[in-house]
Amino acid sequence: MTSLSIIGDHFMLPEMFRQAVEAACPAPPEMILHTLPWPDEPMEHGYAVAGMDGLKEYQGSADATVEMIGDAELLVTHLAPLSRAMFERLPKLKFVAVSRGGPVNIDMAAARDAGVRVVNTPGRNASAVAEFTLGAIIAETRNITRGHDSLRADTWRGDLYRADRTGRELSEMTVGVVGYGAIGTRVVRLLRAFGCRILVADPYVQLSREDADASVEHVNLEKLLDESDVVTLHCRVTEETTKIMNAETFARMKPDATLVNTARGPLVDYDALTETLQSGRLRGAMLETFAVEPVPPDWPLLKLPNVTLTPHIAGASVKTVSYAAEQAAEEVRRFLAGEPPVNPC
Repeated sequence: MTSLSIIGDHFMLPEMFRQAVEAACPAPPEMILHTLPWPDEPMEHGYAVAGMDGLKEYQGSADATVEMIGDAELLVTHLAPLSRAMFERLPKLKFVAVSRGGPVNIDMAAARDAGVRVVNTPGRNASAVAEFTLGAIIAETRNITRGHDSLRADTWRGDLYRADRTGRELSEMTVGVVGYGAIGTRVVRLLRAFGCRILVADPYVQLSREDADASVEHVNLEKLLDESDVVTLHCRVTEETTKIMNAETFARMKPDATLVNTARGPLVDYDALTETLQSGRLRGAMLETFAVEPVPPDWPLLKLPNVTLTPHIAGASVKTVSYAAEQAAEEVRRFLAGEPPVNPC
């Protein structure tokens, strides 16, 4: 019988994967479930571990992961790593489903060389991140965090009602959306309900007919930075977009503008952002992801009063888990049935 190893965690629950596979497959494979300790324990973000070259955002050692996979022909996972050396130790493995938008924890070149099909679950958390982004924009622009922090410190910030300190409504602002993919398009759709002017910067896509008819404007990054009251990031990290927000781009923004990053930390030059916020050049920033996670306890941005910070939780919703499990299970069914994948990597 074909066997399937499921390596989940405390977010992507192994049992939800199992239930989804049982529902999708007429004859489910034998399944063995494993649970990694994420997010209670942090994942590995960089390239510091020997033998894991090129892998990031993973959890677990090579030996432990190989043992959990064992002789299974199929693997469904969220964070388990697969390096070239590990593929060489897993000759029976033929299929890997990674329940995330990008399989950054898998050596894709090695997978191809080993003849292993790798699939992913794009857009699994797009709805969750888009909703979170709207909350982040409102929390930062309307002083929700400032008011909360002051009450926690037994201080009544009546001054937040002053006209020179209170926030503006979305209906009177211009919001610039950088990146128009699965998340960016949803953010635009939600923003339209608030009546704000919306600018989109993404040189590789065209606006949908719906957004174009709603007067969403497709502009270059320079125009977006010049005219936006809020800049929210939704692009992938590439060589082109790494530190796309830097001293030069911050200088282009309006002096009272707000930066929101619910995408990836490397999009932002944090030293330049710190200097910009300390100088009062920007109104504030809302940061959900970081270049290094967890952030160092002495990180300057933790001390600034005009910054709202959350620990990379924008994509955390129950719907994200169930949707990703269903996508992965359908890929398992298709592989077992000899059908082509929906989302090959």
